[in-house]
Amino acid sequence: MAAKDVVFGGEARARMVEGVNILANAVKVTLGPKGRNVVLERSFGAPTVTKDGVSVAKEIELKDKLQNMGAQLVKEVASKTNDIAGDGTTTATVLAQAIVREGSKYVAAGLNPMDLKRGIDKAVTVLVEQLKSQSKATTTSKEIAQVGSISANSDESVGQIIANAMDKVGKEG
Repeated sequence: MAAKDVVFGGEARARMVEGVNILANAVKVTLGPKGRNVVLERSFGAPTVTKDGVSVAKEIELKDKLQNMGAQLVKEVASKTNDIAGDGTTTATVLAQAIVREGSKYVAAGLNPMDLKRGIDKAVTVLVEQLKSQSKATTTSKEIAQVGSISANSDESVGQIIANAMDKVGKEG
């Protein structure tokens, strides 16, 4: 039977937070329409250049097992965001990093982690309602083109193609 590293408490949390930070810091440079590209090394073939946060996250594997666990948690956040919304993975990663960073401070100071989770859940519920009340549906072809352009790294021609396609297939496709 292979020997296992047994690490717990503050040391385990600190190493997991390091992993969260390594992954999030690599991903967050891609944030927004002015985000920067990241070059990804591949085990085969040429390197890939991307500005997609979830693509960057998927390529990160850390040698330290606890750091890698922290990175995997944030990867899951990015992946679920991509599955549900199709965009916003970098924003979700940055938010996850902030929640982990601040939450770990409270846990280190003695706060019960489950009480912290319940507080975060309540805050998320309030935040989602606030965002829903502030959101605006895109109704015109021009608005759809603007959103499409932003998602396509400010490429207006792609935004227009998306708007034209939406005009043809309708809101529900």
